[in-house]
This record gives sequence, structure tokens and C-alpha cells, in this order.
Amino acid sequence: MTPKTQPDTGGYMIEKEPYYLETGDEIRLFDAAYSARLPVMLKGPTGCGKTRFVEYAAWRLKRPLITVACHEDLFASDLIGRYLLKNDETVWNDGPLTAAVRIGAICYLDEIVEARKDTTVVIHPLSDDRRTLAIDKKGETVHAHPDFLLVISYNPGYQSVLKDLKQSTRQRFVSLEFDYPEPEKEADIVSVEGRIDRNIALQLVSLGRKIRNIREHGLTEGASTRLLIYAARLIGNGISPRDACSSAICLPLTDDVKLQETLSDLIEDIF
Repeated sequence: MTPKTQPDTGGYMIEKEPYYLETGDEIRLFDAAYSARLPVMLKGPTGCGKTRFVEYAAWRLKRPLITVACHEDLFASDLIGRYLLKNDETVWNDGPLTAAVRIGAICYLDEIVEARKDTTVVIHPLSDDRRTLAIDKKGETVHAHPDFLLVISYNPGYQSVLKDLKQSTRQRFVSLEFDYPEPEKEADIVSVEGRIDRNIALQLVSLGRKIRNIREHGLTEGASTRLLIYAARLIGNGISPRDACSSAICLPLTDDVKLQETLSDLIEDIF
């Protein structure tokens, strides 16, 4: 008997442990969802660690991870695959979702609400007991590998009539809620990821929290942990804290001159 060939993970394995600091019970909940093969939805603001968490989870579970950054021009064929011309032949090429289904990867659809609504419908059969993916162009129905898991994320702060998940999609997932870590933990993250002294990390976190508190005054988003890390790295490379915070935090957050002046005042107060 010919031994069964193991699926090729195609270089999707995460070999080195990603740095991740748990902020709640998210690891235990995700592990339970994976054990039951329940699709998972991550909810939380931009830059709070959702993507890093998925990378860490994939590393812990020793499963390949295929990530798709969703956008408004993402078509179903971008996920499923398409026929391509190769050496005068028409050859089928699996999309990232199909590849994940076949090899038993974790497929992470980042910021799912950015994708076209008619595109997200293709994940429905994968997110219930069927666990199947229809490839209409090939007349094929692929049954998901036993280790396959579907994970999606979105930012509830951007919800609107046009950009929100349909109930028919939302109710197919168990949900984990993320937020910015408490100050001490966020300072640890900024210090480690930003490769900077913890005292400066604490100042950056203090700035970030002050900016988040003025969101109701016109800012669409607060300062993410990601932006604080960017500022830390600039400081570590010789940029003054004020210039680093202006370049990595204030300018990316808003183009409004008055809001930038307010943010600059906050920086002056802390640094």
C-alpha cells in the first residue's frame, strides 16, 4: 500500500515564537474553539494585537497560518482561486482560502468587513457543520482538512450601515473581544517590541491613553499599541521623543490642524 502523502504546508509554518502577552482568557478560549473546530471572530480596535494573537496561536498549535488582508476589491476568486495561463496551458491555481482548506491551515481573514459582501458569503459553508468549499469553476466541492480553522477579525469602531457583518455571517462564529492592554502590560509590550527602556515605554503608554480619551473630540481612532511601538523604535534609533511621537503617532492619526495641535500639547506635557 502506498503511504498517504502529507499535505504540503508550503512554508506557512511559524517557526519562531511570536512575542505575545496575554491580557485576559483569550488563549484558553481559542484553544477550546480550535479543539471543537469552531470558527473564531476577533473583535477589537486597530493595532491592539489581534493579528499577533493569531500568529501566536498558530505557533502554539503548530499549524500553518495563511493570512488574507481583506479590502473592497477582494473577489471570491481571489480567495478560492482561478485558472491561469502557464506555458500555453490553462492551469488551476488555488487561492489562499482553498489552500488553507486543503492543508489544514488556520485561515485568517483580517478586517473582514472591508471585503465585498458577496465575497464573504463563500465562507459560510466552511463556518458550519458542512465544512466545505465549493469551487464552481472546477465543479469541485472540497471538504476541509480535519485541522482547518477559519478565523476572521474586524474593528467594531468602524461599524456603519455599509461596513458591518451580516447577522448570517456573525452568528457562525464564536467571538473573542480584544482591547488595548492595561497600562503595565502595554508598557511591557512597548518596551519589548519597541526595544526601549521601560520608563520611556511607560511615558508612551501614558500618551497613548490620553489620546484615546479624546476620541470623542474628533479622532476616528485612538493611538494603537502598534503606533506606540513605532514611536519607541524611532526613539531607539536616535529620534527625540517629541519628534518620534509626532511622526509615528500624531501625523498618522489625523490631518486636522487643530487636533494635531492638541496632540502636540499632550506630547509636550509628557516629554
